[in-house]
Amino acid sequence: MSISVVDRQSNAIESDPHYQQRVDLAAALRMTARLNMHEGVANHFSLAVSDDGSRFLINPFGRHFANVRASELLLLDAHDEGTMDGPDAPDPTAWAIHGAMHRNLPQARCVMHVHSKYATALAAMDVTGLPPIDQNTMRFFDRIALDEGFDGMGLGDEAERLTTTLGDKRILIMGNHGVMVVGDTVARAFDELYYFERACETYLTALATGKPLRVVSDAVAEKTARQWEDYLDRVGLGDAHLREVHELLARAEPDYRN
Repeated sequence: MSISVVDRQSNAIESDPHYQQRVDLAAALRMTARLNMHEGVANHFSLAVSDDGSRFLINPFGRHFANVRASELLLLDAHDEGTMDGPDAPDPTAWAIHGAMHRNLPQARCVMHVHSKYATALAAMDVTGLPPIDQNTMRFFDRIALDEGFDGMGLGDEAERLTTTLGDKRILIMGNHGVMVVGDTVARAFDELYYFERACETYLTALATGKPLRVVSDAVAEKTARQWEDYLDRVGLGDAHLREVHELLARAEPDYRN
């Protein structure tokens, strides 16, 4: 029995040693578009695939989040100085920011950077973080880094500087810019990004009422944040979240796996 071109392509893709990582990252990109947290053909997600973190997958230049397929993700080396000279060169800001992150912070396995509506609004405000006013905002209590040194688009020195501001945090509010989230896996990073945007939405919606905020004590906020961490590790919430994303996409737009 002959094998169709589609079947041959599918087999070739699935033989890729990074196939599942590609599929996970493509799924996160597609769902981010569905949630309207994208920026057209800008913004980028990346995932380290080497032990030292320097080799990473990233969405290609000019491709909308809603159209990205697993096979289209670029495989780059953060130490390759000739990356931007190739025919499939990534977006310059993607290479600058994500290249610097994977080159300088091997613990940042998955890096997601967006200009989502509510997180970017927060980044435009003169604030130091999120006040603990509900369970979602409490998840990030004292766990957010803030970059206050915006000096233009994320190129060159600006990109290198960003890697020094994250510290041991998973969330970086990029002042006047957007948000960056890092995680050990696509599942964990995407879950953090989703809940951080939700938390920002709650905060800004509450502010819009003009009523006083019901802010809990630092002790309660820290207790809740630790409960979140235990919950995430114990039940694998991020993995469950991504698993459901895969199921939604498999029904509605299964080509993301191609």
